[in-house]
Amino acid sequence: MRIHPAWTVAAVAFVALIGAAGFRSTPSVMLQPLHAEFGWSLGTISAAVSVNLLLYGLTAPFAAALMAKFGIRRVAAAALLLVALGSGLTVWMHQSWQLMLCWGVLVGLGTGSLALGFVATITGRWFVKHRGLVTGVLTAGGATGNLIFLPALSTITESHGWRTAALTVSAVALLVVPLILWRLRDHPRDLGVTALGGLTEPPAQPVGNAAKAALTALRDAARTRAFWLLAGGFAICGATTNGLVGTHFIPAAHDHGMPNTTAASLLALVGLFDIVGTIASGWLTDRVDSRVLLGAYYALRGLSLLVLPSILAATAHPSMLVFILFYGLDWVATVPPTVTLCREYFGAAGPVVFGWVFAAHQFGAAIAATSAGLVRDQLGAYTWAWYGAGALALLASILSLMLFAGKHLKPIAPGLGLAVPAAKA
Repeated sequence: MRIHPAWTVAAVAFVALIGAAGFRSTPSVMLQPLHAEFGWSLGTISAAVSVNLLLYGLTAPFAAALMAKFGIRRVAAAALLLVALGSGLTVWMHQSWQLMLCWGVLVGLGTGSLALGFVATITGRWFVKHRGLVTGVLTAGGATGNLIFLPALSTITESHGWRTAALTVSAVALLVVPLILWRLRDHPRDLGVTALGGLTEPPAQPVGNAAKAALTALRDAARTRAFWLLAGGFAICGATTNGLVGTHFIPAAHDHGMPNTTAASLLALVGLFDIVGTIASGWLTDRVDSRVLLGAYYALRGLSLLVLPSILAATAHPSMLVFILFYGLDWVATVPPTVTLCREYFGAAGPVVFGWVFAAHQFGAAIAATSAGLVRDQLGAYTWAWYGAGALALLASILSLMLFAGKHLKPIAPGLGLAVPAAKA
């Protein structure tokens, strides 16, 4: 039986996401080495991470619009080249502004173009059947990258220095580019097929200025209550994952006497369980109301973060391993239901609108990355950063459940999708 080409496209996209995830693993590994070599404060280094996280998010909606205009393949290849350039140039830096430029601007733009808007575009074009499941699998690509790169980069950094680790990330990103150009395709019609599970291929939509298309989608979506609830919850999601745990878990564990390699291995385990949790979440998204899933995910995450300060120690004791298991299953399980709700509320504009919701995710991550670094600099510990994140996650649970009040909606404009409450019959 012939395998549908959608699965090949999904496999190539998965590899591309792993390649881009290489850099996502470097800040937590390199925070202490950069501090030791250059004497920069953790707040300064965290600010560079924040620039990266912010651009990572802000690029996503424009990248989705660029993919509609120029094709997924071209944008993805260019994005990986930017990641390779930004990571490679860091080996020659001597000033903190150069860190901002390389880590923040170049890598932020590159990884942002291969963010979750890329996932939404792939699944929206190539899948009707199994769309939620594939969204979960592709989202797990970033977690798989962490699982692969965190222990490796930590070992390379300790044995050969952070510059060798940076060049390793650059080389991996470059190696994925030929695969993208060879096997990734923009539309099912390019191969004479329809999307998996689709009966007909939707007609090609004319795309004008990509920036205008992205801004128009934001303007229309911002008129809706659903957008702000989704964006608010996802901003907290970013603050409690990439911004705080992804950036500061290793230095926080180091404060308690844990070796960096052990902490990096624990963070990699989060990635392992994240793969399981995200794929399971995709499966559940095809069967359970996404609002219920988001409410449960955020509540469980908040409770786990409130417990974390009491279990951080010099060793990976059983309680810490339970936290890693529990937190890892929840890490980006929020993505499949959020993508589904953007498609439900905003129709054809769903991938671009999700790009803006993801921008909110990274805005929250950027604030958390800098804030946690400042908390550590001023108070000498991360304790209040963990407590604040736990409380925010519980708030995100409430915001998600508030989406039930606007569940039944009607279109406000052709192609935009669902936005305002439908009139009662």
